[in-house]
Amino acid sequence: MTSLNTRPNIDGPDDFYAELLALHEGLSKAESDALNARLILILANHIGDREVLREAMQAAARAGENPPAMAENSL
Repeated sequence: MTSLNTRPNIDGPDDFYAELLALHEGLSKAESDALNARLILILANHIGDREVLREAMQAAARAGENPPAMAENSL
């Protein structure tokens, strides 16, 4: 079993973030939410490991409980 990797692991993280934001340009809130849901399901399918997915959900829930400045430190 693999554990969730929360260390920086994306080549060109700023470029990735810019691409993610561009993907949402011009979308309504509902369209943006639907796009995020589809992206989450596609990535969850790619990961495939239910324990890793559970860890990711728990990490995301914990990060949402903290002020934005502290969220990255909670992972």
